[in-house]
Amino acid sequence: MPNDTVSMPNDTISVCYSGNKRVFPGLLLSVLSLAKFTARPLHVFVLTMDLHEVDPAFVPFSEEQIRILDGVLKEKNGQSSACRVDVSEPFRRELADGKNTKNFYTPYTLLRLYLDGLEGLPDKIIYLDIDTMCASDIGQLYDVDLGDAEYGAVLDYMGKFWINRHYCNAGVLLLNLKRIRQTKLFSRARDYVCTHKLVMPDQTALHRLCTRRIYLPRRFNEQRGLHKDTVVKHFCRGIRWLPFFHIYNYKQWERDKVHKKLKIFYFDDLYEKYDELAARYDLTK
Repeated sequence: MPNDTVSMPNDTISVCYSGNKRVFPGLLLSVLSLAKFTARPLHVFVLTMDLHEVDPAFVPFSEEQIRILDGVLKEKNGQSSACRVDVSEPFRRELADGKNTKNFYTPYTLLRLYLDGLEGLPDKIIYLDIDTMCASDIGQLYDVDLGDAEYGAVLDYMGKFWINRHYCNAGVLLLNLKRIRQTKLFSRARDYVCTHKLVMPDQTALHRLCTRRIYLPRRFNEQRGLHKDTVVKHFCRGIRWLPFFHIYNYKQWERDKVHKKLKIFYFDDLYEKYDELAARYDLTK
């Protein structure tokens, strides 16, 4: 996949997201949190695609949305930037007719498996799900030494009990792209999710096919409460047993639920910044 080579300062932190136009509020909030806590230059790659024939909502992020992200990043550090990478063509060619296009999770989660084929990327990059928020400097994660491991990840809060004690959550990944290209992990994972029906497709494929991973501390992908040492808070699904058993799934853009259900007020200044941007731009476009 061609992608213009990006010139980046040596201390730049590279971060990748994937998704569609509908989840831009979450992406904007996540990028606002990245910029708030990180002084170093950030380069944000946003993977997206057009798959409207599967779901009318599956349309790519717009160039205007990316310009808003770029402005947010440059407001903090003039050397930071954001760019959009359209992965429609390779996805349609390889995975559109696969077994996991229609799944509980959108097919956009699979786009991270194309990072090995993008030109202009550094050897190391952080992948973040859109339903994540930084609670402190993401550089703490980026500076972890991966050695010859393909990636670093945090154990999945529920999966480590119910699936496998080594099962990791793929919502936050520190990727060694150089090593991944050598082992062909992502290309093998694409083949695997194309031919195997899975509940959590690429997350499970990476678990089964990885040759070596590093297990990161929970603070890099906090899937429950927010703690003093949390670096990334992941607003993923969870289980509560009291006062009755139920599954919850509150996202950071669901502000009232974050306040009332999760009792998290740590990001309120970012909500105010989001409201300022919403007043300046029409974020519904």
